[in-house]
Amino acid sequence: MRKAGLIITLTMVFFCGGCSIIGFMLSPGAYEKKIPAEYELAGHAKQKILVLVNQPGWLNAQANLRYYLTDAINKNLIRNIRISSKNFVTYDELSNYRSGQPNFLQLSPVEISKALRADVVLAVAIEDSQLTELGQTGYYKAHLYARAALFDTLTGTKLWPSEDSRSIKVGFEAEGYNREMAIQRLVIACAHCITRYLYPCYIDNFKIADDMSSLGWESWNLN
Repeated sequence: MRKAGLIITLTMVFFCGGCSIIGFMLSPGAYEKKIPAEYELAGHAKQKILVLVNQPGWLNAQANLRYYLTDAINKNLIRNIRISSKNFVTYDELSNYRSGQPNFLQLSPVEISKALRADVVLAVAIEDSQLTELGQTGYYKAHLYARAALFDTLTGTKLWPSEDSRSIKVGFEAEGYNREMAIQRLVIACAHCITRYLYPCYIDNFKIADDMSSLGWESWNLN
């Protein structure tokens, strides 16, 4: 019974999103530690927040990719930082503004954020995305590359990261999904890999299987 229970537990750890085998194998005292936030977004929890996801027109991506990624990021911030859903600029508000601005693509994230009366803007630029079914097997390989940065709307100051923007790369190969589920998996992974830097994240939740970024996080000082 104990052996069967261990197998079930290991299986759940392997397939559970946001859990890493490395974190599971650490001692309880170690995997309960948190990786410090690079920037504490909780300090803006009562302010208006805009999550601005853009993608180039030439990108051959699912039409709703911007919506799905925005929704996944908002849900992550609500869940992990306890930000009220009322404090986010809604996707409909952003869409209405975008459709009414012929020069929208020439506007900076801070300019868009000011127009929508947000206090901070998390700007995410999708650089590449591909979803390919392997023959007609129902198995997909996919990747999503993006860059993210957080700005203070009033001052125009970049709050995070210390470099120009944070590169995010997620993907998977030969997974059995329908197309919709495959897209959801991509955006959920991307949302996690962006937001994990904005709150103290448990070490066993930080690294996920679909993360293709080179982090070097194992060497961080967590004492």
